[in-house]
Amino acid sequence: MSFSHDMDDEYEKLIRRMNPPRVVIDNKACKNATVIRVDSANEYGILLEVVQVLTDLNLIVTKAYISSDGGWFMDVFNVTDQDGNKVTDEEVLEYIQKSLGPEACFASSMRSVGVKQSTDHTAIELTGSDRPGLLSEVSAVLTNLKCNVVSAEVWTHNTRAASVMHVTDEETGLAVTDPQRLARIKELLCNVLKGSNKTRGARTVVSHAVTHTERRLHQMMFADRDYERVDDGLLDDNQRPNVNVVNWQDKDYSVVTIRSKDRPKLLFDTVCTLTDMQYVVFHASIDAEGPEAYQEYYIRHIDGSPVKSDAERQRVIQCLEAAIERRVSEGLKLELCTTDRVGLLSDVTRIFRENSLTVTRAEVATKAGKAVNTFYVRDASGYPVDSKTIEAIRQVIGQTILKVKGSPEDSKPGSEESPTRSLFGGLFKSRSFVNFKLIRSYS
Repeated sequence: MSFSHDMDDEYEKLIRRMNPPRVVIDNKACKNATVIRVDSANEYGILLEVVQVLTDLNLIVTKAYISSDGGWFMDVFNVTDQDGNKVTDEEVLEYIQKSLGPEACFASSMRSVGVKQSTDHTAIELTGSDRPGLLSEVSAVLTNLKCNVVSAEVWTHNTRAASVMHVTDEETGLAVTDPQRLARIKELLCNVLKGSNKTRGARTVVSHAVTHTERRLHQMMFADRDYERVDDGLLDDNQRPNVNVVNWQDKDYSVVTIRSKDRPKLLFDTVCTLTDMQYVVFHASIDAEGPEAYQEYYIRHIDGSPVKSDAERQRVIQCLEAAIERRVSEGLKLELCTTDRVGLLSDVTRIFRENSLTVTRAEVATKAGKAVNTFYVRDASGYPVDSKTIEAIRQVIGQTILKVKGSPEDSKPGSEESPTRSLFGGLFKSRSFVNFKLIRSYS
């Protein structure tokens, strides 16, 4: 089996040398977007790799046309920066060329998750039942174990929580390497995640691997089966994304259509999920120029078959709905910026918990000695966040350190979004969807 795998790798390398990827970046072809064309030999997972590069640069995909039937992969992406302008930064354009062009080696450097080792930090992956104060408890344990959280991302969805955290040793500032200490960290964190919930499991993984955090979070929540619907009362059926799957018998494709309110990284989330479910995208059309995004995928399973049963169809729908909803940040957006120190995350989240706020999503980063953190919070009882509560918290933490994006009324599910929160909060508010009626043919 090892010999066969090595032969496959050498064959793929030969194909790439004979047909090197070609990337064309055009700022003249479209009036309001930069057009990126990618042509290369087709490989499983290559669409996700291309979308991941664009997403990591925080580019917005407004339109895309994808075709990978046969041995060749041809994509066209219309992209803008976050302000809606064409991409003109020479460093960004050069990075795209290097990452997607002939110099890139997709198979060895990008396809796997968790293949690189790091001495700079220890990676901790957590999955378990969500509950008020969970992030506070986890960060308190790490502080007591003399670990500093240098970066983290926390997602919650459907009563489940997942997080990827990067921690360092308080004394050395490097990765934690002592096996006994690592085992102790894993044991204590797993106990916190289990809590009093005996019906659903908890999982803690400690390693020195470097992963793509957002892709890993999708994989973790998918493995945790967060797509199995639990009525949390936050989104009713009319507020959910509209996902439909039908079979096109003449071509042996399954056609997946998605309508939802547009937001950054939506394309990455759906392509990531289809890839992790082992479906191959042969053709796709993406239109996200307005407030609503429309995505259409022509897929087959990696074994070559379309969706075979109604049970499989429902599972695809549920998993794509979950992938879109995971990044929906119900709650009030708070931004914290201050000098980093050991225990900062523990202190801040403890204050949230003491004031009956629960964190629904969090992004924690350290840049040049500064902690730059974003929290989405809700009242633990489900009510809108009280403005007096927020002001009291800001008095304790610091008015200039903790800033509010939007108003407390925006934390109420179903409320109108303020301009500063329109990218993430309440993505599926008051939107009626139109079922897919027409299957377009590719010639």
